[in-house]
Amino acid sequence: MIHYSDEAIIEGLRLRSDYIIKYIYQELFPMILFLVTKNNGSEEDAEDVFQDSLIIVFKKIKANEFDLSCSFRTYLYSVSRNLWLQKLSKRKQFSREFSDVETYITMTDYALSEKNQDELEKFRLYQQHFLTLNDDCQKVLMLFMKKVSLKEIAIEMGYKTEKYAKTRKYLCKEELKKRIINDPKCQKFLSDD
Repeated sequence: MIHYSDEAIIEGLRLRSDYIIKYIYQELFPMILFLVTKNNGSEEDAEDVFQDSLIIVFKKIKANEFDLSCSFRTYLYSVSRNLWLQKLSKRKQFSREFSDVETYITMTDYALSEKNQDELEKFRLYQQHFLTLNDDCQKVLMLFMKKVSLKEIAIEMGYKTEKYAKTRKYLCKEELKKRIINDPKCQKFLSDD
C-alpha cells in the first residue's frame, strides 16, 4: 500500500479525495477502534468517534483553521480521544483508568466545544435520515447541495422539465425534513432553540 505524507493527506481531504479518505480509514481507524474498545466502547462507538473526528478535521480545513503542529496521526488520535472522553463523561462511564494507545496532544479548541458536539449530532441525524431516502431523492438533493442548476438536474435525472426537477427537489427536501423532525433525537435540538 502507498503511504501518504501529512501534507498529501491534508490536501486530499481539502479536495475530498476518495482515495485519501479510504487510506485514512485503512491506516488510522484500527487505532481508534483499539482506543475506544479498550475504554468501555463498542465498534459502533469507534465508528461514530472516527467519523466525527474526520468531520471536525474537514470543517477546520474548509475554514482554513487547520494548523498541524504534530503528525496527522497524532492529531486525529487526539481529536478522537477527546470526543470519546466526552462521550464517556456524558454516559457517566468515565473511569480513572483510561488507557491511551498512542501519543496525543492537548486539545483546547473545536473538539472540546459543546456547541460543536451538537453540530456533530445534528449532522449525524441528518446523514442517518438522508440515507433512508430513495436513491432518486438522494441524488436530486446531492446535486442541489452541489449547486447544480435545476435545468442541469432535470437533464441529469432524465426529467422532462426544469419545473418537475424543482418539484422533486421540494418533495424530497420536505420528506427529509419530516423524517428528521419526527425522530425523537431531534426533540433535543428543537427544545434547545
